[in-house]
Amino acid sequence: MQSQTARPLEDINSGNHTAKKDSNELKRSLKSRHLTMISLGGTIGTGLFLASGGAIHSAGPGGAILSYLVIGVMVYFLMQSLAEMGAYMPVAGSFSTYATKFVDPALGFALGWNYWYNWAITIAAELAAVTMIMKFWFPHTPSIIWSAIFLVIMFLLNYLSVKGFGEAEYWFSLIKVVTVIIFIVTGTLMIFGIMGDQAIGFKNFTVGDAPFHGGFMAMLGIFMAAGFSFQGTELLGVAAGETDDPGKSIPRAVKSVFWRILLFYVLAILVIGLLIPYTNENLANGDVSVSPFTLIFQKAGIAFAASVMNAVILTAVLSAGNSGMYASTRMLWDLARQGKAPKFLGKLNKNGVPVNALIVTTLVGTLAFLASFFGDGTVYVWLLNASGMSGFIAWLGIAICHYRFRRAYVAQGKDLNLLPFKSKLFPFGPIFAFAVCAFVVLGQNYSAFMGDHIDWNGLLVSYIGLPLFLILWLGYKFTKKTKVTPLAKCDLEV
Repeated sequence: MQSQTARPLEDINSGNHTAKKDSNELKRSLKSRHLTMISLGGTIGTGLFLASGGAIHSAGPGGAILSYLVIGVMVYFLMQSLAEMGAYMPVAGSFSTYATKFVDPALGFALGWNYWYNWAITIAAELAAVTMIMKFWFPHTPSIIWSAIFLVIMFLLNYLSVKGFGEAEYWFSLIKVVTVIIFIVTGTLMIFGIMGDQAIGFKNFTVGDAPFHGGFMAMLGIFMAAGFSFQGTELLGVAAGETDDPGKSIPRAVKSVFWRILLFYVLAILVIGLLIPYTNENLANGDVSVSPFTLIFQKAGIAFAASVMNAVILTAVLSAGNSGMYASTRMLWDLARQGKAPKFLGKLNKNGVPVNALIVTTLVGTLAFLASFFGDGTVYVWLLNASGMSGFIAWLGIAICHYRFRRAYVAQGKDLNLLPFKSKLFPFGPIFAFAVCAFVVLGQNYSAFMGDHIDWNGLLVSYIGLPLFLILWLGYKFTKKTKVTPLAKCDLEV
């Protein structure tokens, strides 16, 4: 049995994973510290700094914590799945390549273009967010100036080298991490009366019908929002193709993700829920000046709390835009290498950066952003809604790919003990992740079915991403006449 196994562990960890040994290869310049921060930083952003307040206001602190915890566990299993495949086969195309090799080339095609689109549109969303954040300090400056400046910054961080991207992402993420830690420590001291006027304790958990407010339906709504907050953790798989020692770095990054999700999201929401009653209307406002973090820092007597949080949220937005540009560029480059995108997008410059793919992605993101200025932003809203569904579709793809990968690995007589990293609780992990993701996807706009009449416009806006994905998948399948690959014939060679 062992003689049929893929190359030994020392080869896996050597960094020479690709089948093609030509000059057109990405440079493995990302270190373990970069990968850890990329996987962690992907989850910390406006979802925590701003949306967490709305979650508590809608479902109470208990409902918000439970929703984020379930999604956090699901993300943990997804990262386990991605780590097992990424450590064994580290490629920039990540789950698009895995779907092509382990499931069906048509699914790989659809997942790749779906993911590229998702992050290209996210660039536009972050550019729009930047203009609103800068208005806090410079209310009379034209929005287009700030969006142009930050677009150039993001482009240059990605253009120079992958190490430049990794270093920028490391520091962006570090700022967010330090802010959350300071917030949790400050809030805990306030809860017990060490800071602030008096000990607050658990009295806000007894206000109204706290800790659970609004029942199951309110929690269901937060469930969807929590899923959006965690999107970005799968960047770990895309970055695997440029990691210097994926066999060690990827498992190390994944092992820390769950506990940090638990620490940053659950503890932060617990602190907010204990210090601010869910009935406080400020929690429902997405404005940085009244974000829950700002309110609590102000309560603690920290001067310029709103300005400090605005600066932190600015780094979170820059981080998301920077990561989005990186992920979509690499996915487009890999699609070109597989012959699923125009060939000119598959070229690298001397620094190992896919410049053509980067330029095209930047232009698409810019055009989507400019769409927000025309027709009351209707086109832009549609683009964003289609993008929102794309992240969950990518997660569904990861779960399917991992289930098939492990089955194919065993079916081909390979030794599981020789995997650089073995995910926990297989097959429960990918099945659970698939079930939760499918539930979130199908329940995107459950309220459209709740009234006397079905809200067809709301349904179309919410679910537009699903038919787009199916058109890509089935269109490629019928055009190329692809079939699901039997387990015994799945390509497990790297």
